Amino acid sequence: MDGFDSYCPSSQALTFFDPDEDGLIGGDTQGPDFDASDFSLPTQSQTQSPMLDAEHSLENSKAEQIDNHMDELASKVGSVNLQSLEDETSTFLEELPEHACAYCGISDPASVVLCTNSKKWFCNGRGNTSGSHIVNHLVRSRYKEVSLHKDSPLKDTILECYVCGSRNVFLLGFVPAKAESVVVLLCRHPCANQNKDMNWDPSQWQPLIQDRQFLSWLVKVPSDEDQAKARQISAQQINRLEELWKENPEAEVVDLERPGTEKEVDPILLRYTSPAHYRQTFVPLVQLEADYDRKIKESLKLENICVRWEVALNTKMMAYFRIPGANEGPELRIMHGDELLLRHQNSSDEHSIATGHVTKIPDNFSDEVALEMKRIPDSFANAPSYTVEFKWKSTPFERMKQAINRVGDDALPRYISLRLLGHEMEDMVLKCNLPKRYSAPGLPELNHSQVYAVKTVLQRPLSLIQGPPGTGKTVTSATIVYHLSQIHQRKVLVVAPSNTAVDQLCEKIDRTGLKVVRVCARSREALVSPVARLMLHTQAQNVKGHTELRKLQQLKDEAGELSQEDENRYRMLKRQLERDILEAADVVCCTCVTAGDARLPLDFHSVLIDESTQATEPECLIPLMVGCRQVVLVGDHCQLGPVITCKKAAKAGLTQSLFERFVLLGIRPIRLQVQYRMHPALSAFPSNVFYEGSLQNGVTTEDRCKEIDFPWPNPDRPMFFYCTSGQEEISGNGVSYLNRTEAATVEKIVTKMLKVGVDPTTIGVITPYEGQRAYLVHYFHQSGSLNSKLYQEVEVASVDAFQGREKDFVILSCVRANEHQGIGFLNDPRRLNVALTRAKFGMIVVGNPKALCKVRSYLLVYALAQPH
Repeated sequence: MDGFDSYCPSSQALTFFDPDEDGLIGGDTQGPDFDASDFSLPTQSQTQSPMLDAEHSLENSKAEQIDNHMDELASKVGSVNLQSLEDETSTFLEELPEHACAYCGISDPASVVLCTNSKKWFCNGRGNTSGSHIVNHLVRSRYKEVSLHKDSPLKDTILECYVCGSRNVFLLGFVPAKAESVVVLLCRHPCANQNKDMNWDPSQWQPLIQDRQFLSWLVKVPSDEDQAKARQISAQQINRLEELWKENPEAEVVDLERPGTEKEVDPILLRYTSPAHYRQTFVPLVQLEADYDRKIKESLKLENICVRWEVALNTKMMAYFRIPGANEGPELRIMHGDELLLRHQNSSDEHSIATGHVTKIPDNFSDEVALEMKRIPDSFANAPSYTVEFKWKSTPFERMKQAINRVGDDALPRYISLRLLGHEMEDMVLKCNLPKRYSAPGLPELNHSQVYAVKTVLQRPLSLIQGPPGTGKTVTSATIVYHLSQIHQRKVLVVAPSNTAVDQLCEKIDRTGLKVVRVCARSREALVSPVARLMLHTQAQNVKGHTELRKLQQLKDEAGELSQEDENRYRMLKRQLERDILEAADVVCCTCVTAGDARLPLDFHSVLIDESTQATEPECLIPLMVGCRQVVLVGDHCQLGPVITCKKAAKAGLTQSLFERFVLLGIRPIRLQVQYRMHPALSAFPSNVFYEGSLQNGVTTEDRCKEIDFPWPNPDRPMFFYCTSGQEEISGNGVSYLNRTEAATVEKIVTKMLKVGVDPTTIGVITPYEGQRAYLVHYFHQSGSLNSKLYQEVEVASVDAFQGREKDFVILSCVRANEHQGIGFLNDPRRLNVALTRAKFGMIVVGNPKALCKVRSYLLVYALAQPH
């Protein structure tokens, strides 16, 4: 969505945002309490892959036992009825003390912990969930401080760091003292590593929470008998209760059964009986996502922030500040173009508030955020500290709802409209003068599958192009746009869900010689862009003449604002100039959301949506409501899909893209088949598992060999799985994971590559979790044996940030290693497909094979196929 992506280094261009994790926002990766199945429908490879056939099955007796155990557990949970508990359990719950677990009712003082924020007690038992009840509550509520019961063995102790006093339990761990039989509580960073002269060994540090449960010597784990007598509550009921507490903190488990506590929403369908049916399904889901997104964004704030002020070259006032906890995965996830509000700490006076747009976010080189401020009140910059808050934007959601409500009002031609509703239609062929040569000027020559794709698309009103990794999807898309413009002599609208994808395609189209205009949201006009000269506002500034507009602009820049009369005149002249530039363009490029901007003329014959599988269906509707007669959807439903922050909306199907629904309806995508990225040894696995073995190699082994002295187990196959035994830990923000053992291993691998002469900018480190990404950046800086500037050039990013990109060498840090939690998104084939297809010359996977053995994992298949 516009305003939710960035022109930042790709390690920060996160497409995933999770309210329960290091963030949804965004995106980086989803939270640990989400399941991959909540966000992914089965792909072709999932339903057809021969790797899951009996011939290649990796199921063994241990895996079957685990599956059977989980099925049995699920059936027990599913049979729970809160209104008809066993007599023994009812007796147990009759008179509960104040310190009883708010979930299950267990009240043993040694087994319960007080959340000091919510003032509720929770036990250290798992019950029917994968984590203890206290950890479940802390993660879902985003609280981090606890104290023990006064009658527990350790009394009513508040857990805090011995050195700095931090009470964040997700950061806290213990170190045995050398001289005494005691332990010292220290935070993971910085205290555990900065006191090497003290009487403890920092290398012995262990987290207080392991496998999502407090250590038993600190908080007793309830016995099986006590847990059997306790209230049986499922993970789903816990989620509902946590949501209910946000509205009514005094609510109890029994309130879940009262009418009206859980409003149902209609799920996404494949087919709709009418436009009204379509609208009635999608509008409530978009509103549900909007409400949830607003609640999450407005709840995020940073307090007691010190701000550094500067005046930029354009005379704008700039505010710089650091986000606490950046090295563990910050709680407040910020993107370029976000609008933030600065407020004097503990003040609500209107003169103590100012807003600005984010122009810089933390990266490998600096952990500062930069805001370009709007006009600020006098003396505003003199405060000792500030509160930073999000200013929520409703624009994306409003434009989606407007587009949905236009379905059926003749905004689309009949064929496309009926296809959108899922009606069966005969394929339609358009009459047009096909080009004699399909390759476009300024772009590489097309291969046979690309030529077929271009030729076919030009003759269809609705087309799907599937672009597997490295198959030249962007070049093919740019070529299609060129020919659509040449054949019809009408404007073409080119969109994508993210600004990064739009810029990449915009640059390619510009090479063909077409007149291209890149339109961005007003809030992003001050950002640095790789296609700055093509931007609408830049072209407007460079147009000769328009003396009156230039004078008003100069006056506005110098004074900060204009009189109301001058402001109205300025806006009118600017709109007219921008309209003239857009009218003269052959191609207009923007994000899906910006396609609903009033500046864009509603007259585009053709629309191409790139990365359409990463956009929600309502998002894709926005650019379709521009009078188009020909639609091209480009993407890959075997890679990452859309990101939805609301779990309820996600489960209802809002994560399904329009591209994927068309595929399920039987519209067969045209697949590009020649990959030019990966060493042939690297491409074999994704081709066989995700693309039915259809990918051909456009590069040879010789093309993808570098003469470096790196110890590949088999130099002819530059790939291997590096086995580690470290355990995962919850990151400091409480909603993501990190693995310190893997981080140390990754550092050793990166250091070895740097020593043998690999350019650091050609190395990528990928991880599914924001907590690990942030920890890796910190670990490189603190523990890397070479010059820290070398490590800064190594890109460390989420899987989502790497989609559509490549590096010569890629190291994947899997992170997950536990007894009860599973492997999360590592078992999501679409995310794994992206992770394993970014490398050109070499790929190394670092992970815990024991954790992978617990499920039928695609990554386990990959691991067993590699040298170790």
